[in-house]
Amino acid sequence: MVLPVIIAILLGLFCSRRNVFGTEGLSALKSIIGRITLPVVLFNAFFTASYSLRVVLMFTIVFCSCTVALALGYLLRPLVKSHGTFMPFLLSGFETGMLGYALFGLIAGSRGVSTLAMFDVGQTLFAYTVFLAMLQSTGGKKPDAKGLIGNMLKNPAADGMLLGIILGVSGIGKLVLSSAFAGIYTSVSGFIAAPTAFIILIVIGYELSLKKELLRPVFITAGARLLISGLLFLLASAILFALVPFEKNTMLALMVLFSLPAPFIIPLFADVKKEGEYISASLSVSTVFTIILFVIIAIYSKV
Repeated sequence: MVLPVIIAILLGLFCSRRNVFGTEGLSALKSIIGRITLPVVLFNAFFTASYSLRVVLMFTIVFCSCTVALALGYLLRPLVKSHGTFMPFLLSGFETGMLGYALFGLIAGSRGVSTLAMFDVGQTLFAYTVFLAMLQSTGGKKPDAKGLIGNMLKNPAADGMLLGIILGVSGIGKLVLSSAFAGIYTSVSGFIAAPTAFIILIVIGYELSLKKELLRPVFITAGARLLISGLLFLLASAILFALVPFEKNTMLALMVLFSLPAPFIIPLFADVKKEGEYISASLSVSTVFTIILFVIIAIYSKV
């Protein structure tokens, strides 16, 4: 499970150093992920999921965890001084779409991804409401409910998630999976979703970068995120499994979720100006930490 991840990231790094494809090629790969393969992954995860009060609990825990992390980020801004404007957003939220599903899929398989998806409901709602509203305010733009909803509906990945939830909750998912069309659906969706993890890891490897002058603020930020996420993971898992029976797959999903870097959408929805390099470098270092933690999680999954 771990070796393919490392090899894919190294291939991305190799492509960057040798200029195998330029920025246009990188944008094309991102478009394939964001507009085609990832929406299918998310649709399938929510389409095949089982819905219950347990999902409400998972949603609440993640949403509250993200909110607490964002608040702590504002308190910790003095640690990075001139880079403190965007630090709170680098400590909160989780990049499930462009990384989480790819990693968890290697552990749980395509069918097991629905467990992570249940946690992702809370993270996605947080990302498109509290996170995005605060981010736009920081960039000088006044957020409004119509704009926030519009941003979510314009995102193919979010659309795939919403459609999957609607059909899953309505029971249509179970009807399809128990019908004669189940094999066709599984084959087609699996074929389209299959390259998602590899392409995502190639892109991550391609974009890994860190300048010497940014070492201190970047490692403070990534380290603070690691500490906060670790503490929130312990609290979240304690609350969750005090209320529902322990399931290893659920624990693995929670571990992967809290090991992830911040959402990669920060530069897309805010005028980051000169802070762009700091944000990119912080996300890169946090991603490296995620891969290191994934090795530990993968070992635990086989125990």
